[in-house]
Amino acid sequence: MTRRSPLPPIVALLAIFAVAAATGALAQPPADKIPPSAQPVLDLASMDAHVDPCVDFYTYSCGGWMKKNPIPADRSSWSAYSKLQEETNDTLRQLLERAAASPGGDADRKKIGDYYAACMDEKAVEAKGAAPLAPGLARIAALRSKADLAELLAGLQLDDDASGRGGSTLFRFGSVQDFRDATKVVANADQGGLGLPDRDFYLKTDAKSAELRKAYLAHVQRMLELAGDPPAGAAAAARTVMAIETALARVSLARVERRDPKKLDHTLTRERLAALAPDFAWDRYFAKLGLAGPASLNVTHPAFFAGLSAEIRQVDLAGWKSYLRWHLIHAQAQYLSPPFVQANFDFYDKRLTGAQELRPRWKRCVAFVDRDLGEALGKVYVEERFSPEAKARALEMVHQIEAAMGERIRAADWMSPETRRGALEKLAATGNKIGYPDHWRDYGALAVARDDFAGNVSRGLGFELRRDLAKIGKPVDRGEWQMTPPTVNAYNDPQLNDINFPAGVLQPPVFDVRSDDAPNYGDTGGTIGHELTHSFDDEGRQFDAHGNLHDWWTPEDAKRYVERAACISDQYSRYTVVDSIKLNGKLTLGEDVADLGGLIIAHLAWREQTKGQDLKPIDGLTPEQRFFIGYGQSWCTNERDEQKRLRATVDPHSPERYRTNGVVANVPEFVAAFQCKAGSPMVSQRVCRVW
Repeated sequence: MTRRSPLPPIVALLAIFAVAAATGALAQPPADKIPPSAQPVLDLASMDAHVDPCVDFYTYSCGGWMKKNPIPADRSSWSAYSKLQEETNDTLRQLLERAAASPGGDADRKKIGDYYAACMDEKAVEAKGAAPLAPGLARIAALRSKADLAELLAGLQLDDDASGRGGSTLFRFGSVQDFRDATKVVANADQGGLGLPDRDFYLKTDAKSAELRKAYLAHVQRMLELAGDPPAGAAAAARTVMAIETALARVSLARVERRDPKKLDHTLTRERLAALAPDFAWDRYFAKLGLAGPASLNVTHPAFFAGLSAEIRQVDLAGWKSYLRWHLIHAQAQYLSPPFVQANFDFYDKRLTGAQELRPRWKRCVAFVDRDLGEALGKVYVEERFSPEAKARALEMVHQIEAAMGERIRAADWMSPETRRGALEKLAATGNKIGYPDHWRDYGALAVARDDFAGNVSRGLGFELRRDLAKIGKPVDRGEWQMTPPTVNAYNDPQLNDINFPAGVLQPPVFDVRSDDAPNYGDTGGTIGHELTHSFDDEGRQFDAHGNLHDWWTPEDAKRYVERAACISDQYSRYTVVDSIKLNGKLTLGEDVADLGGLIIAHLAWREQTKGQDLKPIDGLTPEQRFFIGYGQSWCTNERDEQKRLRATVDPHSPERYRTNGVVANVPEFVAAFQCKAGSPMVSQRVCRVW
């Protein structure tokens, strides 16, 4: 479960950070649509009945699963949902192999087949070595002055033969929905320019952070050497890169600060931007990107661009060439020959997350096709693996959860009538996207060659950049998706005011019609509720029913909300992630509020759905117990310590243990279901609740 930020994130979180959401009232699709799952929604073998659920409910629910599911060597963690994504990827592999073997099909099938075939031809990729870097490196070498930096950067981002787009070299630029007018798309400039996952990696002074920076320095040098730099020159260039990136980190907003959308809302005219950052030729940059305008744009953090301008002024031309060379290589490393791929893995996967082995090439190729041709692949996936019945039944359960949320809003005695009306208006306006887009993306302008993997990647990213820039100045497309149909995940978009559930999560064992309702609602109902509650968490509540950043709360109600949310933040900040690292409750607050609220409204929806039914125990577990175990087993996970440390800095989601124990400890219905005594670890002395 995740929430799409209203602006591009600093770094893309690893897929396992955001766990999927799904449906609950979903009927089992026909056997020819979705392969049956061997694991039920509530799996007795995944439990550890020797553990007291009132002491550690997470281990009680997942102890058996954790013992049976060690982390694969190519993973930094392994969860119930990552297993489901792996099964989905197996299906995608079959579809892609079939498309690659029959290149004469329709245009979309031919494109995904050719892309996959080119990616899987490792001999051809190896034969090219570092050659795909050559055009971009040549352009950097030809840079004659810092005044030409802006035009060069835009050209590397756009040109299909330059292999030079890294997405965040110097900064991020693209389109974004206007904060104050949710009907419009505007240009957006955002901080970026870093090679490490977050600003804090450059600024922390502890021993592990210093050790990681030393390893990063060695990695940059190694990659420059692979591209042809002599060792001494590569070492000096790496030091320059570190100095530039550290300076950019110092003027970047912290991740917790970026959770406040008001801090990201700064409309500047082009003249104001040029005055703020005069050492970057903005007019030349926009012209090269093909933007005659915009007359104004959103600048998420003006102080970053003032700092960037000062850094451009202070660092000499040779230093900027070193920086650009590194980011060019870094952006392309995973698409090049094996030495580049292995070096990239050694630092970003093995060192940062603890993964022991590089993922098999087919897994990486499936991921690349899903990224660059996601709706073409998704269309094939939906046709073969997703039924209309699944979509209809999923929407039905979403409506049940929304009705329960309405009850919670009406029952919130801490809200004034004025604020309650605004909340109910927003709830009624919530959009629901289920399975796949109503209109598929047109990839007709994207050229895919069966013998040019690096070129396909470059053209694919260029196609997406042009598509993104073309939105600027146009009305918002409210039907657009931010995830592809096969994705095992879900998200809330606060500016569109909608919740989104791709087809990938609408399949067993996330939900199974053969199971009773209790675990289905505890598992998938809880995650549907999670996404809906995001609309009313500490970030989402700042957007109104139309998606505008607008304060529709009375001051007194806002104060009461903050007090209730602070209870949750304080609770989670006491949890230890790994070693002596504590959870940052301010970073995870939105997800923690959504976890708790989501489970509460799912329970309410389940009780309403089964009202009047004579529910009996199954396998010695009462219906209430099965509901909560279904929730607990949705979070079953094993995770390496390296990944835990990384997540503590960059992930807005709490560790799965606390997404389980931290939530149920605040739910009186859980306490009653397992007859927990006061003073038990799973019984909060101070019950936190927002919704």
